[in-house]
Amino acid sequence: MKKLVLVFISMFMFVMTSGGQQLKLTDNAQISVITVAPGNELVDSFGHSAFRVRDPFLSVDIVYNYGVYDFNTPNFYAKFAQGKLLYILGVSKFDRFLYSYKIQNRTIVEQILNLSTIQKQAFFEFLQHNAIPENRSYLYDFFFDNCATKLRDVSDEILTDNIALSYDFDESELTFRDLIHKYLDNQAWGKFGIDLALGSVIDRKAAPEEYLFLPDYVFKSFEKGRISEKPLVRAERTLFESAPIDKRTSYTTPLVAFIALAVFVIVITYRNYKMHSRSKWLDFTLFFFTGVIGLLVLLLWFATDHSATQKNFNFLWAFVPNMFIAFLLLKKQLGRWFKKYLIFLLILLSITVLIWLLKFQVFSIAIIPILLLLGIRYIYLIYHIKRTEV
Repeated sequence: MKKLVLVFISMFMFVMTSGGQQLKLTDNAQISVITVAPGNELVDSFGHSAFRVRDPFLSVDIVYNYGVYDFNTPNFYAKFAQGKLLYILGVSKFDRFLYSYKIQNRTIVEQILNLSTIQKQAFFEFLQHNAIPENRSYLYDFFFDNCATKLRDVSDEILTDNIALSYDFDESELTFRDLIHKYLDNQAWGKFGIDLALGSVIDRKAAPEEYLFLPDYVFKSFEKGRISEKPLVRAERTLFESAPIDKRTSYTTPLVAFIALAVFVIVITYRNYKMHSRSKWLDFTLFFFTGVIGLLVLLLWFATDHSATQKNFNFLWAFVPNMFIAFLLLKKQLGRWFKKYLIFLLILLSITVLIWLLKFQVFSIAIIPILLLLGIRYIYLIYHIKRTEV
């Protein structure tokens, strides 16, 4: 009976805090930063961060999670693709949050903050107010406004000048691309897709405080942080330790796949050379798909609000007009104009390599065989046109 009463009181207090009447935390309350280790899926590769509010005396144990989105949002996928999807501050019981990551076998660490009772209450009231429907939504940005950066921003707003997060990290002079690459060793195709979709804007060096789009750096920043000249973190504990798993090496990586493709194209091109012929199906395929890839790159650049897809020079080798030129390549004869177009494409490939060497944009290493096969095929087509002109 006593347990039932405690459960009822706990539920009543939770409803009270969600309905506008603020619950007063006791001196035993704790405000914590929760850091979840990266998972196995691409979407989970960078980890997760959240706030925890716990008051054992009042049976309150709540997680405030800025990484939630609503699948029922009208035009969900269109808004997601356009960078217009609103994320929300989700509120849930901590046990449910903990269980969801335990079953994913992801390590969970808690940092209990060294706050006064007044500061704890300020945190609680801010998060409660931020969680009401009219306040909980925000426009997500992977690098500058996500579930991790929110912990820094909220802490700064609540604690103002009393808090000093640490930005003294072991790594320095890293670009945004360097930072995300650290988490993609086991996501070869995902890494290739990210390098293809994101532009040169992520190849600038990130300021130390900008590292905090990644939960691991939020953890480090709070770990060495100070509040009113005291350590910001009072205690740290591991709530769940993931079991070791065997990470198998995959040989079906983009680099291996594109090397195989390059060998295939070179072999076909050599046969064409020996037989004085041209494989129209091969030219159509290469031109059409490079054009489609280029179109997607430009759409991400100009037709979305994603800040990280700007100034993407992958469009130089994945040239959009190729998509339309491909249909002309189904004809037996190629006009003289096409030779000039091919020379222009070779110049674009050269510019791509130059941009890479100057580190104006870092491309995926997997495009090396693509650049090679395109260059060889373009040169052969120039040769073929000259030969047929004689």
